[in-house]
Amino acid sequence: MKFFADTSDIDDIKKLNEAGMLDGVTTNPSIIAKSGRDFIPLIEEICDIVEGPVSAEVASTDYETMSKEGAKLAAIADNVAVKVPLTPAGLRVCKELSDKGTMVNVTLCFSPGQALLAAKAGAAFISPFVGRLDDICQDGLSLIADILRIYENYESFDTEVLVASVRNPIHIIESAKMGAHVVTCPPSVIHQLYSHPLTDKGLAAFVEDWKKTGQSIL
Repeated sequence: MKFFADTSDIDDIKKLNEAGMLDGVTTNPSIIAKSGRDFIPLIEEICDIVEGPVSAEVASTDYETMSKEGAKLAAIADNVAVKVPLTPAGLRVCKELSDKGTMVNVTLCFSPGQALLAAKAGAAFISPFVGRLDDICQDGLSLIADILRIYENYESFDTEVLVASVRNPIHIIESAKMGAHVVTCPPSVIHQLYSHPLTDKGLAAFVEDWKKTGQSIL
């Protein structure tokens, strides 16, 4: 499974990248607004740090403007994945950009039918939002299973399932068990994967026992 960081925080991106835990980055208008940074220079900086896909989202909803925005974002760097909403206009732009060799991340997916449309439009990634479905008492993870099952039936589909709106490590683990290709989440959720009380307990015991030997490796 590939790990994408759902953030625009440069320090977090650098740390995860240096640790070998980062395969890409996703952003959205809300993340950009929170950063307080200018959009284009920020995406350029992230693309310089990360070798994998960096999702940059269009801001308009009509086809004509979205198409122009998508072309401008695609020109930033070879590893930009233009992010478009799962709407008729968004999928039209997806098809247009995909035909030109640009990676496209189709976002705000909430049903298997929507995911099927995105694959037919040539999306590189489909982003189903598991957490937001959980918030309204629907099973977000079952959507991941349904999409994977559909995609496996058709060899012509190259779209990768990018699990989004991830709220906790369980979302990551269960998605990985299903075979989801990518997960994107805040760095804090990735860090939670490190934690286990028995790891902490075992390490504390090893450290204490090593002190008793009076030795030093260095």
